[in-house]
Amino acid sequence: MSIDRRTVLVAGGTIAAAGVLAACSSSEEAAAPAASAEPAPAAGGEAPSAGAAPAAAALVAVADIPVGSGVIIPEPPVVVTQPAEGDFRAFTAICPHQGCLVSEVADNEILCACHGSLFSAVDGAVLEGPAREGLTPEEIVVDDAGGISLA
Repeated sequence: MSIDRRTVLVAGGTIAAAGVLAACSSSEEAAAPAASAEPAPAAGGEAPSAGAAPAAAALVAVADIPVGSGVIIPEPPVVVTQPAEGDFRAFTAICPHQGCLVSEVADNEILCACHGSLFSAVDGAVLEGPAREGLTPEEIVVDDAGGISLA
């Protein structure tokens, strides 16, 4: 009995396709219900009242964010700032210039040390390039326990 080349190639392709499908499929995971809470205003507003519902998982505590500064959280990549007392803002921590994680927050400015871009800690706008676009705002929630999480 002899097997021709075409049969071997078809069988190999079928096995490879089955392997790819098996690798790409995953078991169903039950999604946890999202916590119900009020998001912080996007710009110029105050933090939610003390009556806001607790968020699912706090990224950072209010007490850990100095006024005029902020905290960079690598995962998810978010920078949370406090430009004025009680006014919390959040932005993506990925610089739009070349995708680096921002490195420092001081004097109400967010620095990306990769190429020197500087952003406003108030609204994420570019203060100094080479970045041409600002940091994207993120909605946040301040919970009753003083934790800040993404909305």
